[in-house]
Amino acid sequence: MPNVTAFLDIGAARSTKPVLIIPSKDESYTMRDLLNATSALADLFQSLGIVSGDRIAIYLESSAEYLISYFAAWRLGAVAVPVNRVSTHEELSYALAQSGSRLLITDPEGADGAKTIPGITIISTGNAETIPWPVLRDAVEWIPPMNCSPTDLAQIQYTSGTTGRPKGAMLTQGGWMAALDAEAEVLRLQPDDVYLGIYPMGHVGISWGIAALKAGATFIAMERFDLERYIELIEDYGVTVLAGMPPVIHSLLAAPPGTEDRLATVREIISGGGPLHPEVWRPFHERFSIPIINAYGLSETIVVGTGTAIRAEDYPFADRFLSVGHPVGYSEVRIVDTQNPSIHLPDGEEGEIALRGPAVALGYYGMPEETAESFLPSGWFLTGDIGYIDSEGRLSITDRKKDMIIMSGWKIYPTEVESVLLRHPDIADAAIFGIPDTRQGERPIAAIVPKEGATPSPEEIIDYCRSHLAGYKVPRDVIITPHLPRMNGWKLMRRTLREKYIRESL
Repeated sequence: MPNVTAFLDIGAARSTKPVLIIPSKDESYTMRDLLNATSALADLFQSLGIVSGDRIAIYLESSAEYLISYFAAWRLGAVAVPVNRVSTHEELSYALAQSGSRLLITDPEGADGAKTIPGITIISTGNAETIPWPVLRDAVEWIPPMNCSPTDLAQIQYTSGTTGRPKGAMLTQGGWMAALDAEAEVLRLQPDDVYLGIYPMGHVGISWGIAALKAGATFIAMERFDLERYIELIEDYGVTVLAGMPPVIHSLLAAPPGTEDRLATVREIISGGGPLHPEVWRPFHERFSIPIINAYGLSETIVVGTGTAIRAEDYPFADRFLSVGHPVGYSEVRIVDTQNPSIHLPDGEEGEIALRGPAVALGYYGMPEETAESFLPSGWFLTGDIGYIDSEGRLSITDRKKDMIIMSGWKIYPTEVESVLLRHPDIADAAIFGIPDTRQGERPIAAIVPKEGATPSPEEIIDYCRSHLAGYKVPRDVIITPHLPRMNGWKLMRRTLREKYIRESL
């Protein structure tokens, strides 16, 4: 079968409108432009000896070049290895070596840092000492999409590494096809839609933008989130579908009156990547009347390529504002015992969330032990998330398995405690993490960000928790901080908080 990039050929024959817009660079691309650019870069890859199965690492800021690099790699049946541009030289070196990458695509600064890495050919967007970036808009000989199998490797996607060395999830051509179809289904994408994307292109969240392209919609790419610029782009381009995440939705909720009118064209906003607390979700819905597509998936499942989502029709049933909805596409979901995944738990009972479907990764590249721990022979992927399924088949997530704190045998779920803290009138953001304790195993600690002008004391916060939580769930200490550490501005880094607290307590 042809590979995932065949949608470029189909789109180029049907549409002449701009489908990719990079406002910060005043760039726009039609589908024909993207197809020509993909062929030009793939032609360069071939001249460097790249063949099907070779690894091509991408270390760029979010840009048209990043997206085109994905397409050119996939076009040849090569394997894309996206690396977040904020990654350090050490992290880049690890990804290149662990993946076995032959080629690195980067910018001048990245090229300077990568020159010392042995065995890597570098293509740079502006460094004269490397292979120059091709002129992508020039017409070149058309390079057809390489024939492939659904199980052919398309990407090695590294996890964030919050609990150890990064693991490279092996994503397939068929998995990407399933993901693009599932996400278009979730968003009800049409050619007249305008999608504003904010997810880093080194993250699988780029799949939402590629799904928009495949549907013939227009993808507005924002390199870095800034609330006022985000709102301006919504107004300037008549955005209908917004990429969001809990911190973004929280920021919109705190925006001044009149912001509702500036979002008048928006028909839905995505949330994912972390828990969306009811204390944020409910008031956002009541104020803006914009359905939140609360989606659940992971790097290992290409977001909702195999996952679940709340859709607009679920809102009459979403009064608790807790669920991530029903399975989408060809996904299956079940809850299993946290100690014995062969035990399938009944509805309403909490356990580990397991997913099965066409976009589940083949495993972790070069890590057989880690693969065996999470990818079962039956096709189920153990997500490491804790949740339950209600009587109507909707999934709710209660926490991360590894974030769960066990104190004297009692299980404490950080999300539950955070939800209580966010109801405090002086708290803007909160996180709960556990620290080792020789007597009790672990102790819960709270980190809070006060609202502007507020000065809550740790004692006041602890007293507040005592009045709303069972005693064992109450934080044993509170740290007050101007912000919480978040990867890419959204994924909470509990490990960073834990290490900082322990270091400063010594």
